[in-house]
Parts: sequence; structure tokens; C-alpha cells
Amino acid sequence: MLTDEKIIQIKDLAVKPGKKIKLKDFSTKYKGKTLTKADAEQMLQKGREHLAEVQDELYAHNKYSVLIIFQAMDAAGKDGAVKHIMSGFNPLGVKVYSFKAPNSQELDHDYFWRHEMALPTRGEIAIHNRSHYENVLVTKVHPDWILNEHIPGVETVKKIDDKFWESRYKQIRRFEKNLSDNGTVILKFFLHVSKREQKKRFLERIEDPSKNWKFSLGDLKERAFWDDYQKAYEDAMSATSTESAPWFVIPADDKWFARLAIAAVIARQFAKLEINYPIVTQGQKEELQKAKLQLMSEKDENVNGKSKKKDKAKSKQTKVTDKKA
Repeated sequence: MLTDEKIIQIKDLAVKPGKKIKLKDFSTKYKGKTLTKADAEQMLQKGREHLAEVQDELYAHNKYSVLIIFQAMDAAGKDGAVKHIMSGFNPLGVKVYSFKAPNSQELDHDYFWRHEMALPTRGEIAIHNRSHYENVLVTKVHPDWILNEHIPGVETVKKIDDKFWESRYKQIRRFEKNLSDNGTVILKFFLHVSKREQKKRFLERIEDPSKNWKFSLGDLKERAFWDDYQKAYEDAMSATSTESAPWFVIPADDKWFARLAIAAVIARQFAKLEINYPIVTQGQKEELQKAKLQLMSEKDENVNGKSKKKDKAKSKQTKVTDKKA
């Protein structure tokens, strides 16, 4: 159901490799007539159950790892998407990382370093709430922040030109290609929220005491750079959406649809993988039967440590005694 193109046109959400995009060409709202919010929530629940089953196979197969990246403007719903979609996964096989501004130790390494430390092992799923893409997004809007990285030859903002950004996009493509070639499935999601919807959600955070903690004046400050951020996202996704690490632009004004669309993309990608439970050889089957016979031959014990056979004999003796009495 999740992978039914009649319900969710995944191909329309994908950023085609090598194609320059404009975000205005992607809707921020669900414009179809097939789904209702109630239907979507029911489908999402079934989708979570399906993804949980696939995760179990992924873990047992132990050849692939999965890296899921979420990027968005503030209040687009990244945290909610992680919570609602991934809640069906076994937490032992999923790791979620939320990346903030880099600290002094992280700035003393290359910008991939802290993200490499959070990559999934084989059989695992890692979710990165913000990612290495911050280094071509927020830094592109605020290029002076690049100077904190102390890169040789980049001592002034004037050095941070188009050539610099093209080099950084190339580094990202190379980084992701290396991960993909070694068994990491990469899925990148941009939650596309409208400026009007962001304003609405900001006001909700201010007016609702239980949501006050979600809002900061820094969010409002970054909102003033809205157009710059839209351009930075367009450039980054155009330059780094590849066959092995595709970008998907998810309409995020309707949270219920955004969550379902993300689950659909993940399910579609999992369906492409040839994963299954390890095949048991004839020799292993024989060992399993031996183990079964050994277990079946053991005397079961009750809570007092006595075997059930002894308990039965004692019970039988008690009945005989009672009868004689």
C-alpha cells in the first residue's frame, strides 16, 4: 500500500540527479484528493508495522546499513517525523542523532568527522536530524562561519566563492559515494514548509506554554534569511542528489501527509534491496534437530527446582493415600 504510486507519487518528490531545481516548483501542501488525514494515519500505522518487519530482516541479513537524513527550515516537523515514523522500529537497531552547531573539538576536525562518528553499522539504521549538509546550508547563508574551521588558504570571506562551494559539493558526493559503495543505503529528505506555515507554527509555540521551549529568538533571526536559505537548499540538492544518495522534497505543511510520504519512500527503497533472513544449511538444520532432542530430553523443573516427573509421582502417591484414608 505504501509503495502504491497512485496514492503517493514518489517520483514527483525525487530530485533527479544532475538537474537544477527550484523549490517553487515543489508544493508545500498535499494537493491530491485520494487521501484523508484519517486514512493517512491508518496507512502510517500499517506502514510502521511493515517497516519494523523489514528492519528485523535488515538486522539479520547484516550486509546493509541505512542512513536517513532530515533537513528543513525551523518548525518544518523533523522531530515529529522521526517520532511518528520510527516509533515502530526496534530501538536496539536504530540510532538518532540531532546535530547542533559544532563545538571547538569538532571544528578542529574536518566537517565530516562528527557525522562519520554517528554512521550506522551493518544491519543498523541511523537517523541524522540535520547533517553534514549544514556545512553547505547555514554556512552558505553565513559564510563568515566557515572561517571558524581554520581551513588552509581560506583566511577571508572573499576566499569563499563559487569555486569553494563547488569543491565542497564534490566532497559530499565523494563521501556519500564511498558509503554507498560499502553497503550504506542513503535517503535524504528535505521537509518543504511554506513561509506562511512556519509563521503559524512559530505563533503556536509562543502562545502555547507547553511549546514555549521550542521557540527561540534565534529562529526568528534566521527566518529573515528565508530566501537565502531556499537558494542554498536548491543549490545543495541540485548538486548532490545522485542515484546512490537521492534527495526527496517532502510537502510539509500537512504533517500527516509528510510523515506518510517519508514512510512510503523508505518502504520503496527497502523493497529494492535483496534482503532476507540467513538461509540455514543442511548441516545447520541437523545441528538444530540435535539441539531440539537434547532440550526435549531434559527434565523440566518447577519453581522449587524439583522435576515435574517427581511432582507427578508425589501427586499420585498423595491420591492413593487419600483414597486409603
